[in-house]
Amino acid sequence: MSLARRNLFQDKTRLLLSIGGVALAVMLILILKGFLSGMNRQITSYIDHSPGSIIVAQEDVVNLLGATSLLPEGVAQKAETIRGVDEAIPILSQFIILDLHEKKQPAYMIGYDPKQGGGPWELIAGREPRSKREIIFDRVLAQRHGLNLGDQVEVMGQDFTIVGLSSGTASWMTSFFFVRKQDAEKLLLAPGATSFLLLTTSDGANQEDILRRLNNLSGVNALTKRQMAANDLKLFAKVFSAPLKLMVGIAFLVGTMVVGLIIYTATVERQREYGVIKAIGAKNRFLYQIVVTQALFASIAGSALGILLANGAAQWIMSVRPQFLIVFDPVDSGQALLAGLGMALIASIFPTRVIASLAPAEVFRK
Repeated sequence: MSLARRNLFQDKTRLLLSIGGVALAVMLILILKGFLSGMNRQITSYIDHSPGSIIVAQEDVVNLLGATSLLPEGVAQKAETIRGVDEAIPILSQFIILDLHEKKQPAYMIGYDPKQGGGPWELIAGREPRSKREIIFDRVLAQRHGLNLGDQVEVMGQDFTIVGLSSGTASWMTSFFFVRKQDAEKLLLAPGATSFLLLTTSDGANQEDILRRLNNLSGVNALTKRQMAANDLKLFAKVFSAPLKLMVGIAFLVGTMVVGLIIYTATVERQREYGVIKAIGAKNRFLYQIVVTQALFASIAGSALGILLANGAAQWIMSVRPQFLIVFDPVDSGQALLAGLGMALIASIFPTRVIASLAPAEVFRK
């Protein structure tokens, strides 16, 4: 399509604007989708890395992050007597507001027994708590507030010493920190309290039978980790996914309008040329191919550039604000290219209508 190529490259500034508009739209689409994927991963990070395959909560509680749970006494012992259950790991959890350098910071406290598990899954510095009032702090949160190993942090009126720094426990909403379960009980004034049980099961155990037996116990609700993670995602992600998806749609619309406006302008400016071609016998289908080829070139080139820009922007955002996680799935890049094709096809509608209604005789009269 030499005519399409000449039309595109005749005005290089217009071509660059078209490619740039698509690139920015695709970059925004990928960044928003990557942020949504990263947010989902952060929401379920503790469940994904915690031991066991079943979580036991208080009756009617179906979320780990979104609800307060307090199990009846003796549930752990009863759970361990069920056939197929190897170990019941207790944790005591609660949302806490920390006061760090006169700034309020929401955080999620996990009280656990270091000998049993349920604590941080990746320690990058220090050790696990061994004595009272020791805490494992999130690395990103510590960096943001200039905290290091050996520093003290006030938690609900009591000073805790940072003995470890964890990785993968931050999010843009909140961060996890970990203390011994005994210390969490004292902070919450709830001796012996347990929020959740993390159950490990033996190989070949009948999980459905274990869940049924657990749910027959009074005052508890047992779910698989996958179910609990899905419930947390449903609770938290739905609040943000709708606006993000709306912004993705707006970005697609903007990219489409940029390409459409530029191709439409180029088509209108060359009506006489198209009229001459039409007068010598060219079919509308041939002229449509010229317009669509121009739109496809601009959109595909812009999409490829947008993918590169999105990866660079994501790395920069995460280096400047490490609490944000942006995750790109290989499928996302393919969808970005498809979005570019969609932009091209939609953007071609109005220019092709101009050509379809073009009468060669009218062009020659002008």
